[in-house]
Amino acid sequence: MSKVESDQHQQTFLESDAPSCDTSLVHLEQVRQVQSQIVTTEKAQQMAQFFGAMADPHRLKLLSALFKAELCVCDLAAVVKMSESAVSHQLRLLRNLRLVKHRREGRNVYYSLADAHIANLYREVAEHLDEI
Repeated sequence: MSKVESDQHQQTFLESDAPSCDTSLVHLEQVRQVQSQIVTTEKAQQMAQFFGAMADPHRLKLLSALFKAELCVCDLAAVVKMSESAVSHQLRLLRNLRLVKHRREGRNVYYSLADAHIANLYREVAEHLDEI
């Protein structure tokens, strides 16, 4: 199946199987309550950037390794079977988005997940996918 056919199939699936309201009735009180708490456009853009970074399989493999242990670039490259240059490039992006942090020890730079939020997010997604 081509990409176009796949996209058309997915769109048809979404249109035919998506539940919808029987009648168009706006519940104003609920809409007002949610509108006051909905994420701002700026925060939504930041979140999209964050999830975009998480959407790359190579970066997810790096995060997976760092979920288990603090590692230097050389070790990460060996673990995920990528060049050190490619790992460094991905780590720079992850560091800029505050998903990983680093520390120097002599000439080596060691990376780890930025904080417990990132570790929890990684764990929750992995567990969710294991349930499927």
